[in-house]
Amino acid sequence: MPFKLTHACVITPDVEGLRNFYSVVLHMPPALARPDYVEFAAGGAALSLYDQREFARYAPPVESSGACSRVMIEFVVDNVDREYARLRRFPIDWVKPPSTQPWGNRSLYLRDPDGNLVNLYSRVDVSARSSDDSDGLEHDTSSARRRAGARI
Repeated sequence: MPFKLTHACVITPDVEGLRNFYSVVLHMPPALARPDYVEFAAGGAALSLYDQREFARYAPPVESSGACSRVMIEFVVDNVDREYARLRRFPIDWVKPPSTQPWGNRSLYLRDPDGNLVNLYSRVDVSARSSDDSDGLEHDTSSARRRAGARI
């Protein structure tokens, strides 16, 4: 049987804070909510949030060193610009407003309260882009990705 991703789990000292954040960003309540564990249904998989102290009872402790720069949590949405308009009224740590990437994603980058990078994106046809849809990125993918990685 091939591998199937079932969960992305964020181990956190602040389950309640992340639960509130993801309820707003995902525009839905959790499918399961306990004080130490929360789970959001995400298109056949789940985003779960697990209390750091409780998790340590079952597995080696996870140390937190601030903002995560190695993992990005991504969600495909119907229209990233509409989501940005909906979310702008909330106190969110915005990394980059909606922009079209050379590989065909229109992405909105933000950070959750634990500092994890989140990408909300929609697929777009980059061949149909007009010159008025400039996102400020070079379209040499390797240099654009290097610069993006340096900022995040």
